[in-house]
Amino acid sequence: MILRKYSCSCLQIREHHRKVRKEAKKRGRKKPKKDPGVPSAAPFKEELLREAEQRKQRLEELKQKQKLNRQKEHEKKRKLEAKKNAAKIKEKAEGKESSGKSKAKTNKPLDKNSKKSFCRELKKVIEASDVVLEVLDARDPMGCRCPQLEQAVTCSGGDKKLLLVLNKIDLVPKENLEKWLNYLKKELPTVAFKSATLMKDRTMQEQFTKRRARVDLSRTTECFGSKCLLKLLQEHGKTQNKAIQVGVVGFPNVGKSSIINSLKGVRACNVGVARGVTKSMQIVHIDKQTKMLDSPSIIADPSNNALALALRSIIDTEESGSADVLEGVDAILNHCSKQQVMMHYSIPDFRNTEEFLTLLAQKRGMLKKGGVPDIENIAKLLLCDWTGAKISYHSQPPGSQRPPPYLTEDKIAEMQECFNLKTLEEENNNTVQALKYPSPASSIIFQSAGMANGTIEEHRVIEVASEWENLETSKEGEEEEEEDFTESDDDQDDVEEEKDVKEESKVQVTRKAKLGKQQTSPTNSEKQIAESEHSNSLSFSLDKTADEDDAYDFNTDY
Repeated sequence: MILRKYSCSCLQIREHHRKVRKEAKKRGRKKPKKDPGVPSAAPFKEELLREAEQRKQRLEELKQKQKLNRQKEHEKKRKLEAKKNAAKIKEKAEGKESSGKSKAKTNKPLDKNSKKSFCRELKKVIEASDVVLEVLDARDPMGCRCPQLEQAVTCSGGDKKLLLVLNKIDLVPKENLEKWLNYLKKELPTVAFKSATLMKDRTMQEQFTKRRARVDLSRTTECFGSKCLLKLLQEHGKTQNKAIQVGVVGFPNVGKSSIINSLKGVRACNVGVARGVTKSMQIVHIDKQTKMLDSPSIIADPSNNALALALRSIIDTEESGSADVLEGVDAILNHCSKQQVMMHYSIPDFRNTEEFLTLLAQKRGMLKKGGVPDIENIAKLLLCDWTGAKISYHSQPPGSQRPPPYLTEDKIAEMQECFNLKTLEEENNNTVQALKYPSPASSIIFQSAGMANGTIEEHRVIEVASEWENLETSKEGEEEEEEDFTESDDDQDDVEEEKDVKEESKVQVTRKAKLGKQQTSPTNSEKQIAESEHSNSLSFSLDKTADEDDAYDFNTDY
């Protein structure tokens, strides 16, 4: 009996499930109706399909621009919030110090990575130096010159001298190098230099000398211009009758530490592809009469343009935002020849910076999960390539010789004193003849943005910080308006859908207006409606022509 009851219940359950499945099949899932598209018998079918593809591309470009704008706004908000939090923490710390016991004011050690520390160390180097070497990248010499630094050295008084060292001369064509040497020597004494990039440290050198093994020195280990520079400095020391201290200054990645290593013949200073490797002043003894002072990089002023900030500022690859890096890459591409960039990277034609980085990431295999191109990391890598010694590009010197206002004729003559300019020119010619250079066709033509402003004094860095705090307080009232303006991604998608619906209605109105023209002459009110709808549709799209408003709905995919 029990078995019969169990079998009956199982049969009932099976029957129930069968009925449920049957009803589900009858109901079925409601599938969205497919758009029939343009019928094959419709006139001008190919033109309509072509216009549909163009409309689709324009909508995609519009969405990409809106997405980039959203990202920039979000990153600006994050930075402002981070600075607000830092200011609050500082205020709390200052309040605790003031409420505690009164103590004598002492200079607290600054963080080595802070901009204030860099400015303090740089000022030490300038004050302690008898001769200051301003290192310039031969690919963009004018963009590596800092007017604040040159003015501080030339107007400091005393017998302080300023020399220009044109480094990385092997990365520019020979004709371009000669033009820059002729231009710069009219303002300040200029030395052509090619530093050794693969210097071995003391331990490695001792091992090789003990073993006496045969070492094949590649081109990268050779140094050019060191004899000329040492001879120039030693002659100046003899005229002063004392041991001189030579400060080496410049923007990041121009090769300051590499020049000191080349003069010493040993890797005495740390070097690297990353910017801002040198954190503090370092003294290196070349001989009994010459001391070299290595210095941190000059801090680029925030008032500089996007190109100068991309190439001359100290960028932390971990903390820098994607919008800042993308702006830097965009500025570099806008100042270069597009065809030469395509040939150098072996990349097809691209419409914008994002597409260029996407193609470059796909070619180099820099992909995230799901095969998505890693645009942010490839942009940081590209910035490192352009500031390092990998890419050959060159800029042209100005057409007319216009020295800065602080370099008067008297100052130029004062800086050229105690130096034998004839022997300097001969040594530069020997250096130029000894090197191999890239051909003008293989070197990318680059448009320089001119001199880059720098922050040398420590209190200027504090003023920049206080300006940010003032901006934060002034923008507190505006943030509420910005919150209303910057919507979330979902809200903006809804707005785009509403725009698409409005677009469909506008297209239908224009269709009716055109049909009315073909059959009977339209009334004045219909003409006004068509013209008003046509003007509204033009304001929505980017490059929409008047003929595209008379067609079918192009928002659908065919």
